[in-house]
Amino acid sequence: MIVLSRPCYDEIVRQGYRGNEEEICGLLGGTYGPERTLVKSVHQAENVADVPTVRYTIDPADQLAITEDIEANDDDVVGFYHSHPAGPPHPSETDAERATWPDHSYVIAAFDGYPYVGSWRWRAEEGTFDGERVVLEQSGTRQ
Repeated sequence: MIVLSRPCYDEIVRQGYRGNEEEICGLLGGTYGPERTLVKSVHQAENVADVPTVRYTIDPADQLAITEDIEANDDDVVGFYHSHPAGPPHPSETDAERATWPDHSYVIAAFDGYPYVGSWRWRAEEGTFDGERVVLEQSGTRQ
């Protein structure tokens, strides 16, 4: 299960709308757990993919800087997020090929119709994503 504060959830959706036809992406900060992860912050990264309308790529230097920022706030990188402006509302084959953080959450905001935010955990040994429940937490957390 992944727990998102309402402000974090709303920020991912806002970024997705602002990205228009291009995928947005970033890192999630918070408290990691194998069964329950709490997202406390959303950190957008520039999408440097060659074709940002159907792919996302985070520059390694940008990812390192964001990771250091998250850790400076005594949190951990708990996962990643990106958007699918035209669907599907689940990980693509490319998402599975590029996933590199075992057991971490990969949040996808899909905008083919009504906005949908789902999350999956990457299982490296099986080379698959397992769907995980997304829970909204109403209490205040930082963004």
